[in-house]
Amino acid sequence: MSPFVPREPALAWRKSSYSGADSNCVEVAVARIDMTPVRDSKAPDGPRLTFGAGAWTSFVTALKADAGPWI
Repeated sequence: MSPFVPREPALAWRKSSYSGADSNCVEVAVARIDMTPVRDSKAPDGPRLTFGAGAWTSFVTALKADAGPWI
């Protein structure tokens, strides 16, 4: 599987409600149940990375464990 997501206009991108107005964050989209595409909010037409379901779940779980009540 390629680590990049093809340009699909149907993807609905979202960013955290904790993001500030400066747009220094990443956005995620739900593409398929087995992958999560991620992009830089400052460069929406730039490269995108795709994480498998297990890798994304591990990443979010680690963030929640370290962030305390902020996530």
